[in-house]
Parts: sequence; structure tokens; C-alpha cells
Amino acid sequence: MNRPIVRLYGLVVLLFAVLLAFTSRWTVFEASSLRTSELNVRGLLQQERIDRGPILAANGAVLAHSERGAEGTYSRSYPRGSEFTAPVGYSFVERGQTGLELYRNDALDGEAGGSVRSILDQLQGRKAQGNTVLTTLQPAAQQTAIAALGEHEGAVVALEPRTGAVEVMASTPSYDANLAASRRSYARIARESGAPLINRAVQYGYAPGSTFKVVTATAAIDTGQFTPGSTLSGRNELLVSGFPLKNDNNESFGEITLTEALAHSVNTVYAQVAERLGKPTMARYMRRFGFDRKPQLDYPAKEMSASGEYLNGRLIAPTSAHVDVGRMGIGQDKLEVTPLQMAQVAAAVANHGVLMTPHLTSAIVEPDGHVLQRISPKVQSVVMKRSTAASVTGMMEAVVYSPGATGASAQIPGVRVAGKTGTAETQIGTAVNNVWFIAFAPAQNPTVAVAVTLKGVPGQGATFAAPVARQVMEALLHG
Repeated sequence: MNRPIVRLYGLVVLLFAVLLAFTSRWTVFEASSLRTSELNVRGLLQQERIDRGPILAANGAVLAHSERGAEGTYSRSYPRGSEFTAPVGYSFVERGQTGLELYRNDALDGEAGGSVRSILDQLQGRKAQGNTVLTTLQPAAQQTAIAALGEHEGAVVALEPRTGAVEVMASTPSYDANLAASRRSYARIARESGAPLINRAVQYGYAPGSTFKVVTATAAIDTGQFTPGSTLSGRNELLVSGFPLKNDNNESFGEITLTEALAHSVNTVYAQVAERLGKPTMARYMRRFGFDRKPQLDYPAKEMSASGEYLNGRLIAPTSAHVDVGRMGIGQDKLEVTPLQMAQVAAAVANHGVLMTPHLTSAIVEPDGHVLQRISPKVQSVVMKRSTAASVTGMMEAVVYSPGATGASAQIPGVRVAGKTGTAETQIGTAVNNVWFIAFAPAQNPTVAVAVTLKGVPGQGATFAAPVARQVMEALLHG
């Protein structure tokens, strides 16, 4: 064969291969990312012609639904206003999509599953109709969380420890999702103080303070290097990484057990524990709890942050030379964590050491009532031995019930609570702090695990965060 013809043939084949590759890339391999891209409004314009499925709370309350306009187009409506904006998000042509509206977009548009019904509808030219997304969210407890947070910047996450179901996801300040449809209203919201567009339950994060001592206690006991009764010096201003470390209120203790040190939140004890365990061990248990990566939640990844050690805005490994393991072990150093992550810490202890994958969706249901998909509980990781979880549970109960312990304000009459306070100083020399409380109840047969954080309050976690956690737990236990 003539050599120029061979070269020409080879070029044609190459160009055809390139064409096939790029066509496959956009129509097959990256079709989903293209469809959900913020720059691509074609899908959203098409959705105006779709009776998009509703999003419902666990009790059937409507959190989002579509309303038909005069010209046969549909627009999204949120009857609960700002109450569920954090988990549900919004879906509007001009603004795009967030939250569950984005993550479950295909299901809500009726494209998920390829069921017989949807295929027949397409063949017969019937009008597209979306599926219902049923969530695990509990409206009464959600209302309680928002009311308890009040005017503070903060967040609450409550999980069902045995299944990973997210029952509460509240972030304040929030905004009415209906207002996101208007460019002017959205711009006004974006300018408001307190950054209401941020879902503090899963985005960015704060130093966890002493709530992180639960992670350190778990590693200490599960490795067999310590027991709840092991004793260490609780002397104030012990040297940690060459610098003196202070206890709260500069209180000094003698030899004190790990249980007593957790109940009284003794920094110097748990800093010593973390130093003895070392960075590799601490890193291993942090990873088991879910740190150092984004949560495995049915929620847009771009709207969630990984919890862990940060340096100059970048996530670094707990084994990094930049990490002060002693201070990390008490929730200081460079830790930035989300309430979802700390709720998972509490839930793993509550569920006998097994961490379940968190999820907001319980089922996807077709318009005819057929269940297209049911979200079953799934194990994310085995964090610790069952015996370790029992020991840490006892230590967390001591936080709530020991005389003079820090978590007494979380007590619920007739229900045994296990918890841990946390206070992270934000302004040196002042009483303004970011405060935390994590807990679960009933302690011996837990059905709820919760994490609460409030930013910039004049006090401690026991005063501000623990009462919020108590109210949310009561709403879920007695609702």
C-alpha cells in the first residue's frame, strides 16, 4: 500500500478515536458531573417542565415540593422556610442547587433507577414526574435545636447510633430557602452577618476543645496501654512539647485517674496520654472515627469539609512534624472539626464501637408508591472493641454525674446520659469561647447521639452547649 495513504489512514483512525473518546467522556463517563455543573443551566431549564418530586421529613411533613405555574412550568417551594435549609438546600434555575436537592437531583427528576414505570412513561410520551425523597429528619427535634441555638452562630447534629440516620441537622443563622430564587434577595443574604449561607453542621469547623478527649481516651484504652483507672499527674503547667500547658482555671491536681480527668476535663492528663500513645496511634484512631477525609454522607461533597489538623488552610496528617500531639490530644493545636464529625465520635461509642455511615435519606419512592430504593444501615468502620466502648461510656457518664463534673447540665430526669464538654478559647485573655457538647442517651441502650457547637459565647460548654444537647435529646427520646 502507498505510504502516504497508510499515513492518511492512520490519521483518520486517530482522529476517529479522539472523537469517540471525547464523545464518550461527556455522554457516558462524565455525564453526571456535566449535568450537575453550576455552569450548565440546561438541566435546570428542563426541570421547569418536570413535576419534581417532594422531599419529606421522617413523619411525612413536606420540606420541599414543586408548584405549577400558569404556563405549565414548575418552581420549587419550601413550606418550612429556613427550618430545613441546611440539609435540604434549594433548587432554582438562576441560583443552581445545593444540599439534598443537588445530591438527589436525578431521583427528584424521576431519572433514577430506570424502572419499568419511568421507561413506559418515556415511550408513551407522558409528562415527566419526579420521585419522592423521604428523609430521616425529625421536625420536632429540628425545631427544638434551632430554638435552643437562638441568636448564636452554631450547629446541632443528632444521629441514631445504630443506623447512622441523621435526625437533626441545624445551622444558625440560616435563611429562607424560598428567597434564594431571587438574585437580589440572595445577594442580601450573602451580605448578612454570621454567614448564613454556610452549613456549619458539615462545613469548615472549629477547634473541638475537650470533646476530642473522647477520641484520645478511646485510643488509650483500646490499645491496652491504659485503663479508666490508670493514674497520671494532673499538675497544672506540665511541660508539653517543651511548653507549659494549663488546666481550666489553672486548677492543679495530684495523681488522678483517666475517668476523673475526663470528668473534670484535666488537660495535662490527656496531653500526657496522647504523647505516650504517639502520632501514629492517634492518627489510626482518628481515621477510624472518620477524621482526615470528607464525611460519607449523602450530601454534596463540595459542601462538606474534612475534620482534622489544618495548616495554612490545608489539611495535614496527624503524623505531620507540624503537629503537637499532646495539644491535639486535648482538642487544641490545629484541629478544625465539624459537628457531624463529633456526633459520629459520640455515636461510635454509643453503638458499642461500631461507626455507621451517616445518611439523610431513608427511601426513594416512585409516584405510584413503589419503593425504588431503601437506604439500609451500613457499617463505616469498627472503631474500637466492644469492651472499650463500655469503658468509655462509663467515663462519659462520669462527666455528667460525678460530683463537681463539667456536664451536669445535660442530665435528663429518668434517663442516663453520657457526654463530654468542650471549650476552645478564641480570644486570649477573654471569656469568649467556642463551646461544645457531645452526648448520647440512654447510656446503656443509646438511641440518640448528638453534637452541639456555639461560636463566640461568654462562657463554657457546660453552660451554653450542654443545655442545647439536653433539649434536643429530650425531643428525640420523648417525641
